[in-house]
Amino acid sequence: MRNAILLGLTLLWPLALFAADDYKPLDVKLGLWESTLTSQTTGMPPLPEELLSKLTPDQRARMEAAMKARAAKGPQTRVTKSCLTKDQLDKALTFGSEGNAACKRTLINSSSTKQDIRFDCSDEKSGMKGSGTVHVEAINSENVKGAVQVSAAGGANNMNTQMSFSAKWVSSDCGDVGKK
Repeated sequence: MRNAILLGLTLLWPLALFAADDYKPLDVKLGLWESTLTSQTTGMPPLPEELLSKLTPDQRARMEAAMKARAAKGPQTRVTKSCLTKDQLDKALTFGSEGNAACKRTLINSSSTKQDIRFDCSDEKSGMKGSGTVHVEAINSENVKGAVQVSAAGGANNMNTQMSFSAKWVSSDCGDVGKK
């Protein structure tokens, strides 16, 4: 299960590190933000065959049952707080990632109020592929909403994730949020 989550993060979070002359940062306030993310995943994580071959039949059955149970729960919602800095805003949705060379990012639309990004990732060694879209809209300088769609495939498995989010500005002071 943890590997499935790591795979999702590997495919999703580095998606927006790209150099584009057309990139324009969203016109939003810096500081502490509270985000609500709702996600739903269907299918099985595309795990490399070499990893799957190391699982016993019982381990594989438990993993499949856990993924089916998670999907049966329906959409999952999580609320988090994060600190948005000028550097993060200027790097276009970096999500704290240093990028992934196996991912191609395409800036579809970028303005001070909306951003649309397409990404395609592949790992020849494992045979895994992923693609998706990100849409972010600044309703005003203190409210943002958006959606993410991710499809991943590899081996005999396919997984699709749909996410929607909203975020509201809380304060210009982040306090201890984001500090290590």
